[in-house]
Order: sequence, then structure tokens, then C-alpha cells
Amino acid sequence: MADFRIWQAADSALVVEFGSAIDRKVSDRVLALAETVKESGLPGVTEVVATFRSLSVIYDSLLTTGGELERAVAALIKAGRASSHVTRLWDIPACYDPGFAPDIEEVARSVGLSPAEVAALHADPQYHVYMIGFVPGYPYMGDLPAQLRLPRRSDPRTRVPAGSLAIATSMTAVYPYESPGGWHLIGASPVRFFDPESAGGALLSPGDAVKFRPVTAQEFARIRLAIERNDYVPANTEIAT
Repeated sequence: MADFRIWQAADSALVVEFGSAIDRKVSDRVLALAETVKESGLPGVTEVVATFRSLSVIYDSLLTTGGELERAVAALIKAGRASSHVTRLWDIPACYDPGFAPDIEEVARSVGLSPAEVAALHADPQYHVYMIGFVPGYPYMGDLPAQLRLPRRSDPRTRVPAGSLAIATSMTAVYPYESPGGWHLIGASPVRFFDPESAGGALLSPGDAVKFRPVTAQEFARIRLAIERNDYVPANTEIAT
């Protein structure tokens, strides 16, 4: 029996599902298929969209049919075609000072740590970008250290400032612009995570890696000013995987 399933979504998209949980192995399969489909040049495919456990393959119904594409995609999966993938490791400045972190003291009390320990623990891992969603440019990143895992807030905010660094369940994220939100706010980044005038819009992509670099409030202000002058771009290193 196949360990994936494919079904038609609307009249011009297929969904390929690999699992039912948030899991790095599942995410790796989703991202590998995304690269394989793009590299294969299947007729009619216009876009692929990765999620935690599935891939949407969007197509032009004037150039192919759902049935033809389903058979082609299934064949690619079964063939196990190797796909090169370049991971971008991003260096993202983050300030955990209380003025940028309205929930860090509450989080610290909930998990039995000090605010400084929460900040250090959060900044320690290299995070995996599972998907972009909720609002444009919003990166769902995992996996959060077990000590920091809390359910979403019981009282969501109607306005979360742009750049807010947040945690909930096993995920961490940065709000790309002001929006509602129900995650715990433990810091902020001056980096633009979504720019409608840029080529791709979102800074990060599924499969990217992120390392948060703690900065002071003064350094945060300096970087934000440089970004406003278009004099700062977060560093990233490409790593072949």
C-alpha cells in the first residue's frame, strides 16, 4: 500500500499528503517532492505549495488534466528520484528585552525558568521552516525546545506588532506585520519577513533554517534604522543537503 495519497483540490490543483503529524521526516518528503516536481518540468504545472505534511501542485487545466498529473506525480514519488536541495541558513537578530517581550515573564513562570533562561533556550536551536502561512510571510518554525512548549494563549490579541517573536506548542514564528495573534510574545526581530515590493515577497521559504542571534535594544534600534535605509540584509549561508 502506498504511504502517500493524492486527491483533486478544486479544478486546477492536486494535494499530495505524506502523513498526519508535524514531523521533520514528513516535511523532508514534502520538500523533496516540491523540488522534484519543479525540476521535472511536468506539463501544465504552474506552482507548488508546501505545508507541514502535504504538497499542493497547482496546474493549468488547459495544458493537462488532473488524472494525467496525478499519474505523473505518483510515478515521481515511486521512482524516488534524487533531488538536490539547497538550504539557506539565516542569521536573524532577535531582542528578548522585556520591552519587546510582553509575555516572557509569564512564560518563564509557567515553565519554571528565568526570562534570561527562556531567551537563551529559545536562541539555542537551529530552527527548520516547515511552511509559510496564516498571513503572507509568516514562518512556522520548529522544533521548539521541549521546556518552552506551551499551548496558545487563552486570550488572543487583536493587534500583535510587526516583528514580534512568538512561541506556541512546538513552533516559533515571527509576525511579519501587525495582525491578530494568539501566540506568546517573547521578543522581536527588526528584520522584514515580508516585503510586497521584493521579488519573492516572503523572506523565508519552506526548508530554510534559522538561527536567532540575541541583540540588545540598542543594536535592535541600529539594525531597524539600517533596514529603513535599505542598508541591511540578514546574512544567510547556502548549505547543500
